[in-house]
Amino acid sequence: MKVKISLSEIQIIPIRPKDGLVAFSSCVLNNQFYIGNIAIHTTLNGNFRLVYPTKILSNGMQVNLFNPITREAGEAMRFAIVEGYKKLIMDLEAEKVFLQ
Repeated sequence: MKVKISLSEIQIIPIRPKDGLVAFSSCVLNNQFYIGNIAIHTTLNGNFRLVYPTKILSNGMQVNLFNPITREAGEAMRFAIVEGYKKLIMDLEAEKVFLQ
């Protein structure tokens, strides 16, 4: 059974870029599941990738809190979140030009 991926309430919080990290994001998946603390990174060739939160246990082991299982889900999330990030940056740049 194929499930349609629907993301809503996408929020982007830009940060001062550091080591490729440019923003954090949150969203609601299929109007049922809140997902937060998704890091947005730029790659060396100018593309974007998402990094999902992990937890480091007391023994040093790192476990994923959540992560897309299928390529379709991962690509749907990456596309929606990156488009939201690009729109935010364009809006911020337009506002900056307007205020000058």
